[in-house]
Amino acid sequence: MRSEKITGIRSVDFKIVSKGHGVVNWNGPTTLLGDGGKTVDNHTMPKLRGYTNLSGRVKEETGYKYKKEATDIDFKVNPLYISQNCIRHHLFREQAFDLHYANTKNIKNVLASLTGLIRGFVVPATQNKRTSPLLIEDFVDQLGNGNFEQFGQAGERDSSSFYSKTTFGDTEYISYGSISIEQLQFISLDKKFDREAMAIKEGEGEEVAQLVEEYITSLDSSRSPKATFHKNCVRNGTIFEEGENGILLNDDAVAILIDETLHKLNELSIRQAKSYMYVDEMSVDYNDSNKMMRIKSDESSIVSTLNGKYASYFYAKD
Repeated sequence: MRSEKITGIRSVDFKIVSKGHGVVNWNGPTTLLGDGGKTVDNHTMPKLRGYTNLSGRVKEETGYKYKKEATDIDFKVNPLYISQNCIRHHLFREQAFDLHYANTKNIKNVLASLTGLIRGFVVPATQNKRTSPLLIEDFVDQLGNGNFEQFGQAGERDSSSFYSKTTFGDTEYISYGSISIEQLQFISLDKKFDREAMAIKEGEGEEVAQLVEEYITSLDSSRSPKATFHKNCVRNGTIFEEGENGILLNDDAVAILIDETLHKLNELSIRQAKSYMYVDEMSVDYNDSNKMMRIKSDESSIVSTLNGKYASYFYAKD
């Protein structure tokens, strides 16, 4: 059994501060209490952390739960947020719909892309999948500039023509995230442990590795990325050294993909109708400790520049 201590950078963690105006991620129509104690369904609510539209009051005879009024919100307790799903969609928006067209014949093209290598994917028809090495938390607003607004449709004057929204003025969000080196540096092409990114025929593994390597090189040709196919990639520290068919990325390949992901995060902006959000500043921690997301608890302990190697979690066993 080979059991070397894993040393080096285990994850690249980051803190993001972004600014904007208005709501970019709506929750949709919400049933609330309107004038005269009637419930109304025409109020549009943004995503608010921990918010419920139930007031806590219950009609004893029927068990009916009363709804809150639209103005009954504390934006410090229930802050506005942008969901991590929304962030991921916009981060990879160029390839947002490509997975609809993925099948057994073209899945290798998905692997040789940011969607395949960073975003992660599941192809329902074949059950091929790759867990995303990129973790992003929701973007949570710090300012709480929420407003209640009533609207009326032009020319209409009955009650059904009125609707309302909880809107926001200026916003400032904070979020944290992490890129896992273990999940990034190895691509499984094997059903053995139920994480096969694609099914391969004899001799096809090398071809897929070449495609992946060419894609990573196209992102930065000044370095020497390598994507190497092995028939027995073993996780360091296992008892039986039982491995999988798969592709291992070298340090340069990992570094290029991390730089590209951080660049995309830094450049992220979302424009939705009259609202927008953009990333204003980002701090990065090349984390070689066993403290996950130490950037959250102690920013003074972070290492903001790459010095040293990325941790190596897998090795090829002949």
